[in-house]
Amino acid sequence: MDHTYDAADLLARRAERDKHFRTHYTSPIPEEHLATFAGLDYFDPDPQMVWIGRFNRVDGKLDITSSTGTTSAYRMAGYVSLSFVDGSRRLVVLHGEEGDMFIPFRDATCGSGSYGGGRYVPAILNDADTMTVDFNLALNPWCAYDEEFSCPLPPVENWLSIEIPAGERDYRPA
Repeated sequence: MDHTYDAADLLARRAERDKHFRTHYTSPIPEEHLATFAGLDYFDPDPQMVWIGRFNRVDGKLDITSSTGTTSAYRMAGYVSLSFVDGSRRLVVLHGEEGDMFIPFRDATCGSGSYGGGRYVPAILNDADTMTVDFNLALNPWCAYDEEFSCPLPPVENWLSIEIPAGERDYRPA
């Protein structure tokens, strides 16, 4: 499967997420903020924020610290190698709860434009050896909206020194 950048699809996904957060009982937005919740803030869509890299499958567990200080073992899917302006990086890819794969990451926007604890981006397997990482799809973990949630923080291997101005911005209640 090849990933083709589609800004209209991205905007539709964002509208659906905003609707879910505004109306669904599982919304992470605190109840006292729902009356004024007008939607999330996002970086502008940018086709330059899509990378394709070599994927190396690795089965195993990785202990990850959460936003509440606990540690849990997560199932690793492997590593994806991506070439950024400051060099090539090998990022840890984890298995999600629904059979998907994702990369928890921190970048230079964390704490000054995006959630300080990091964000999650889907990792889309193209074939056995390549993976697409579209940072336009980067999402905040639910603890970004309400501190009562416990969310896995990005492992140090996934801390990027560059800015990734894509995906969700930091949540600020209206």
